[in-house]
Amino acid sequence: MEFFYVSLLSIFVLLVSLSLHFLFYKNKSGASHLSGPLPPGKTGWPVVGESLEFLSTGWKGHPEKFIFDRIAKYSSSVFRTHLLGEKAAVFCGANGNKFLFSNENKLVQSWWPSSVNKVFPSSTQTSSKEEAIKMRKMLPNFLKPEALQRYIGIMDHIAQRHFSDGWENKNEVKVFPLANRYTFWLACRLFLSVEDPNHVAKFAEPFNALASGLISIPIDLPGTPFNRAIKASNFIRKELVAIIKQRRTDLAEGKASPTQDILSHMLLTSDENGKFMTELDIADKILGLLIGGHDTASSACTFIVKFLAELPEIYEGVYKEQMEIANSKAPGELLNWDDIQKMKYSWNVACEVLRLAPPLQGAFREALTDFMYNGFSIPKGWKIYWSANSTHRNAEIFPEPQKFDPSRFEGSGPAPYTFVPFGGGPRMCPGKEYARLEILVFMHHLVKRFRFEKIIPDEKIVVNPMPIPEKGLPVRLYPHKA
Repeated sequence: MEFFYVSLLSIFVLLVSLSLHFLFYKNKSGASHLSGPLPPGKTGWPVVGESLEFLSTGWKGHPEKFIFDRIAKYSSSVFRTHLLGEKAAVFCGANGNKFLFSNENKLVQSWWPSSVNKVFPSSTQTSSKEEAIKMRKMLPNFLKPEALQRYIGIMDHIAQRHFSDGWENKNEVKVFPLANRYTFWLACRLFLSVEDPNHVAKFAEPFNALASGLISIPIDLPGTPFNRAIKASNFIRKELVAIIKQRRTDLAEGKASPTQDILSHMLLTSDENGKFMTELDIADKILGLLIGGHDTASSACTFIVKFLAELPEIYEGVYKEQMEIANSKAPGELLNWDDIQKMKYSWNVACEVLRLAPPLQGAFREALTDFMYNGFSIPKGWKIYWSANSTHRNAEIFPEPQKFDPSRFEGSGPAPYTFVPFGGGPRMCPGKEYARLEILVFMHHLVKRFRFEKIIPDEKIVVNPMPIPEKGLPVRLYPHKA
């Protein structure tokens, strides 16, 4: 099946390339009417462009290579390329980040490949982009620190159950699947009030299929990852609608609280025209939230385990801090907001992990109009990519960038627009504080229970699109003696 898929994909790319070859070269000047030259660079093969090289550097575990090779070659912090079938410019460095984040919805806007709309079809006939804008207006009340404080006890409770079920009384575990299970369980509980592990598990497999196919080649034929993603999306949406219908009934009968989670809020909140969302519309939004609410955090938790296993002196610092908190608690007492605020060194460690292995490698924008940047013309409609690694692994910004050094985040921390694991500007991830809490609660329970060592010392890292250890990061556990 895999050989068939690859062959089919090759034929598809060849046919599209030939059919568009003439059109592509006829229009390649693109920006001749603008006052400045296009950024230096090349567009590679017709249609395919440099997408394969862009993706393959990630598959080999070094996504920054695509960026830094071109920065060196063109001696420029902006270069042109051709990615995912689109003419594109890559903006590098803190200045590039600042320009894009500061000009959101002025010169640029967020952009997703059209395939995303096929996996997440909106019931309201609007694009994923428009739905995301609506969603971002709705989320802040739930994801701001004051609101999240009341969720810390729930997170602690779920973490206790997770480590009891998945880690304790085991000699060896694979970290990534377990971290994925933890963050997904939390998202189901906090967004939908679904806590039963069996109910959560029912969603887990289709969600994995959806996540794997979301960034695949958009060929909707049986057996392809893209086809599996669409099927998984439809299955999950159907299950969510059933949950939503039941919640609507429970709210009407007083069996559910209007403020218990995001689902209740969506059912009871109208837009500026007094219109309420349909059940299918709510299912679309919850689906996106569940993916965003656990995928990136599970990658971060996995790499925290990786670096703590490799760096015993860093582990000792985290262990000391977390045990001081654990020893201050009465038996059965849950973590609270004050405890989280004491986890300063642990969060510095987590930030250094996010610098070296950012779950969000970068993101695309689309030029809303022609504009100039650094003396170069950026034509309307071009896609613009910003890369976290262009600053995170830049020696001028972070000296000895390969070295793991949590002290970089002491005091005022890195300069603005240099540390961007959650993006920035109006498009900054609204779940940043939520991610901080679930990561710190995970670290607390991890080091309180175990020391651990990697079973595969030099396990390969694959970035597709998030960094993941190729074998899931198997580790050997050594429980602390009581």
